[in-house]
Amino acid sequence: MLLSEIDYNLAPEMIAQEPLTDRDHSKLMIVHRHSMDFDHRHFYDIVDYLRPDDILVMNNTRVSALRLFGTKKTGAKVEALLLRDLGENRWEAVVKPGRRVDVGTVVSFEHGLSASVEVRIEGGGRILDFGPGDDITDTISRVGAVPLPPYIHRRLSDPARYQTVYAQSSGSAAAPTAGFHFTPNLLQRVREHGVEIAFVTLHVGLGTFRPVRTEKIEDHVMHAERISISSATAEIINSAKGRVISVGTTTARTLESGAIGKRRVSAVDMETDIFIQPGYDFKVVDGLITNFHMPKSTLMVLVSAFAGHEVIMRAYQDAKDHNYRFLSFGDAMFII
Repeated sequence: MLLSEIDYNLAPEMIAQEPLTDRDHSKLMIVHRHSMDFDHRHFYDIVDYLRPDDILVMNNTRVSALRLFGTKKTGAKVEALLLRDLGENRWEAVVKPGRRVDVGTVVSFEHGLSASVEVRIEGGGRILDFGPGDDITDTISRVGAVPLPPYIHRRLSDPARYQTVYAQSSGSAAAPTAGFHFTPNLLQRVREHGVEIAFVTLHVGLGTFRPVRTEKIEDHVMHAERISISSATAEIINSAKGRVISVGTTTARTLESGAIGKRRVSAVDMETDIFIQPGYDFKVVDGLITNFHMPKSTLMVLVSAFAGHEVIMRAYQDAKDHNYRFLSFGDAMFII
């Protein structure tokens, strides 16, 4: 596959800048991949397309990264995305502009916080040292901003809307957005319909925002991310009588990384750099719930691998024709 094959015109006004008031009121396109037929519904109608004995698998990662804004002594602005608390007021972070923030640089942030760059990390990261003294974790949690994707230009009034309602395991730099559409009430309806819900974890890394720059898709080097499948979840999937339906591309990558056979996974806690491309033989995933993705992205490659390239490109055009909202806070599709 060539990069140009997963390109499409994404006008700025098509990108949802904020979530809907009601999570489950987003539009839902049902993509029948074998017949190439599309149904247009609302997300709360998804129960109509689920069957008793299906397994719905969700990524329960919680976004824990925080964004701070500061300045150097020169007055130059610096943005720091804090990814991981290393203890003793030291944090792993990504800073912008990275080329101008070298070891020894001191950055002053809001609310009296300041940090020096202690170490450069491979891949563009930094270790920031906020200095000795009291633990500043609570202060950072209070003043840090939600790390929204770069195509979101509005401040989020309710930070909880950049989490799924079932988020639990901290460690992500970004949210698994396919799960945004579920509410506690909808999850209850799903269970009452006879569908079992299971959870896996993939902590989304910054690589998810890095564009594909190679014209040949297979030449792209996929970033690694931490995944976990518990023994309880593995048992649920391995004994499934119905379909295994993945909520999101992160869940799909986790399930396929843990696959040990057709519709079988093992309990794992590891890093994966699996890159699912057209021609891939899906071993576990029978259905996929996902949002509408950025052109020329690895996510477009994955959904094309699952549904077929022609199906996806037709579905995206149909979504545009029906005024669907795109990307993280946008509408959804259920590929069956």
